[in-house]
Amino acid sequence: MNGFSWSRFIAMVRKEFIQMRRDRLTFAMMVGIPLMQLMLFGFAINFDPKGLPTAVLVSQPSPFSRSLVAALGNSGYFDVVNQPANEAAARRMLDSGEVQFVISIPNDFSRRLVRGERPQILVEADASDPAATGNALGALATLGQNAMNAELSGALARLKGAAPPLDLIVHRNYNPEGITQYNIVPGLMGVILTMTMIMMTGLAITRERERGTMENLLAMPVRPLEVMLGKIIPYIVVAYIQVSLILAAAHLIFHVPLGGSLLLLLACVLLFVFANLAVGITFSTLAKNQMQAMQMTFFFFLPSILLSGFMFPFRGMPNWAQHIGEVLPLTHFLRIVRGVLLKGNGVAETLPHLWPLLAFLLGAMTLALLRYRRTLD
Repeated sequence: MNGFSWSRFIAMVRKEFIQMRRDRLTFAMMVGIPLMQLMLFGFAINFDPKGLPTAVLVSQPSPFSRSLVAALGNSGYFDVVNQPANEAAARRMLDSGEVQFVISIPNDFSRRLVRGERPQILVEADASDPAATGNALGALATLGQNAMNAELSGALARLKGAAPPLDLIVHRNYNPEGITQYNIVPGLMGVILTMTMIMMTGLAITRERERGTMENLLAMPVRPLEVMLGKIIPYIVVAYIQVSLILAAAHLIFHVPLGGSLLLLLACVLLFVFANLAVGITFSTLAKNQMQAMQMTFFFFLPSILLSGFMFPFRGMPNWAQHIGEVLPLTHFLRIVRGVLLKGNGVAETLPHLWPLLAFLLGAMTLALLRYRRTLD
């Protein structure tokens, strides 16, 4: 046994490779997670979102207003997707998150422009996520100068000068000061609930199996649904304790406003927590041990935090990444919690994001029930 033995060393290396080959899930995680990070950070993450959905409220169409709308599209940052009939409709679109900007062109726009009176154009931005709108609002500075160049010719060429022929008035709604905490702190509620709920329940059944108590559980006259609900309910209490602490810290420490109904938010939390607990139970039925359950949890948590709009602007991602993000419950919960806290959204604005959560919950719970093992085999 004295001295270094190459034969023993090679034997240990072979042993580790054999163990790695037998634990296929761990090996898949070792390869899959770096590839996922490479794909997401390389292709999906974009700090300069463009093509942001924009609604234009035109009271009186004219060649000048059409040139302005065309200039918005040519900038690359604004994608005019709707022209609402009135201010109330435009406000609903902004509150619900259907559009990122609402641009209002007044009745006397053309007349005042021809007179050289610099008419005002109102630009309302959903600034609940400052990173999503910052560059687009910055592009407005040059857009106001160049938008009318094609129309200001002949007798109107005198309007071209150092000062833009129109004045763009920007309102940063919901977060006028661009405070990052207003966007991050509410989002942390969803991130913390996702991480803790899936992790804790992901270990629930595998812990029973590893400790040898699964036999007692299987011998009891209980149905799979009763077992799952019995394991889920205690964590719901823990989730509401976490939510209470986060809301208290958000209000008292970070001064995040509470613009909407607290009861509505707590009701949405219940559905979101159930969805995450169902995922955890599903992982628990799939994993053979607690280590595999933890690995599955991380494999789900990574795309959730990157593709939900928590860390990076959601609309800055390519379409395929947005489609994946729309499936994740965290994406819809972030829109709900930020909408209720910052925008004062009610049931009407929240409902479109509740249906995806409910569909995800039913799918995850169905899969968990199908995978639940009535025997130890």
